[in-house]
Amino acid sequence: MIATKLINQVVNAASIEEVWDLHTRHMAKFGFDRIMYGYTRYRTANSLGDPEDFVLLTNHKSGYVKCFIEQGLYFHAPMVRWALDNEGACSWRFLSEMDAANRLSEQEKKVIAFNRSQGVNAGYSISFRSVMPRGKGAIALTARAGLTQSQVDQIWGDHGNQILAINNVVHLRILTLPHEPLGRCLTKRQREVLGWVGDGKTTQDIALLLGLTSATVEKHLRLARQALGVETTAQAVLKAAFQNQMFVVEA
Repeated sequence: MIATKLINQVVNAASIEEVWDLHTRHMAKFGFDRIMYGYTRYRTANSLGDPEDFVLLTNHKSGYVKCFIEQGLYFHAPMVRWALDNEGACSWRFLSEMDAANRLSEQEKKVIAFNRSQGVNAGYSISFRSVMPRGKGAIALTARAGLTQSQVDQIWGDHGNQILAINNVVHLRILTLPHEPLGRCLTKRQREVLGWVGDGKTTQDIALLLGLTSATVEKHLRLARQALGVETTAQAVLKAAFQNQMFVVEA
């Protein structure tokens, strides 16, 4: 039976951090003590978008994340490629099968060798159903040291449906919560003016509504564009909406 208490806690969590803390602790009970979740809304045929715009959550050590994400190893990771083309869960036994069939590129072999050097040997990956053409989310569940892939497959055989259901709920909850990438968070006033732009108001309208000058409204919009790393106000509204930074209920 699905852990209904955990799901209720996840659904009622007020922040991504709270959801992530609940999830990492619960997955560890199944033997997955290191996990990495990623979601992008900027996927194209040749790119997953700017990593700074990813929703990236992990409890892996910083050294591993620095190499795997910041140095771009993830883009050549076989399980990442599998996740982009599939939905559902996949045992990492898939890697041994690809290797045996001589279907791994040299870059993919380097990623596997790096993972093994970091104790990332056995686990499962889950690719979530996409709700928009350019969006994609997935999570990698790494088994604790000492567990073999055969043992992990047995754990999945016993509890896989429950693990999959919990991860799907966590993924959907994350998509509804504010995500503020480091250095790209908006002030309350910036969120407010972008919200009015999203409602179709002009700069003059917003100035009247908020009791500000048009120049002050323009300043807030300019700072919002800078904070979000975009060039136009339309892009700022879209990105702020993607990150759930607009129309949020204050805690």
